[in-house]
Amino acid sequence: MSEKSVVGVRFRRAGKIYYFNPGETQPKPGDTVIVETVRGVEAADVVVGSRLVPETSISQPLRPVLRRASAQDLEHLEENREKEKEALRTCGAKVAEHKLEMRLVGADYTFDRGKLIFYFTSEGRVDFRQLVRDLSTTFKTRIELRQIGVRDQAKMLGGLGSCGRQLCCCTFLAEFQPVSIKMAKKQDLSLNPAKISGLCGRLMCCLRYESEQYAEAKAALAAAKSQPGEGPPVPVESEAPRPEPVPTGDPGVGESVSLSEADGDGGPGPVPKEDDPSD
Repeated sequence: MSEKSVVGVRFRRAGKIYYFNPGETQPKPGDTVIVETVRGVEAADVVVGSRLVPETSISQPLRPVLRRASAQDLEHLEENREKEKEALRTCGAKVAEHKLEMRLVGADYTFDRGKLIFYFTSEGRVDFRQLVRDLSTTFKTRIELRQIGVRDQAKMLGGLGSCGRQLCCCTFLAEFQPVSIKMAKKQDLSLNPAKISGLCGRLMCCLRYESEQYAEAKAALAAAKSQPGEGPPVPVESEAPRPEPVPTGDPGVGESVSLSEADGDGGPGPVPKEDDPSD
């Protein structure tokens, strides 16, 4: 079976990995390269170094890596980022002018500025044909408007989750996986939407991470309970030494206190109640 050398690249952080023919460039992970895509010439970051894979596992056609990005290419890339911000503001004004029910999320120039892509969200279908003509006249390039979902919107904009960390979708999740309410039920989580929904308003992606482990653990516990001759576990009292009496004001009289009370923290608090799913 014949093999071919490929490298994996990403066009945006936490984006899907695409494979290209490295040719004679042989870039390393961390390098920025210029590649040829169906959208035109674009810049990408190498995340998988050159390796041999069977030709049967490659999606054809395998497009080439044109070159490693030079200092001039990187400067051109920064100029594109600035022009994208300006284009987004201009497009926003045009959307308001045409009174369209759409919310702009981002804009992308191809490296050679041969195409300008705008991403937007909307609750329904939008007739933006006149807007495209207007934008083509303004920017003198090909225009594409692409409607995306709320999860992709969160991925592009980023933010902080309820855990205090950056959203998984914009840091390491390359593709979205299905998440269902059954996963929350298996983990005995509160079904309050405010507690199991992410910034996008959909179920949090992290509900999927430990879903299989919870299912396996519950199946193992059920199997253990069904085994004959084995009763429930019996709690065993701790053999910890009793605390020494703390002398009071009266000589010869002592009073036992817990270590937490001696430290002044008031001892353990009340056991919190379980969340009510109806909250």
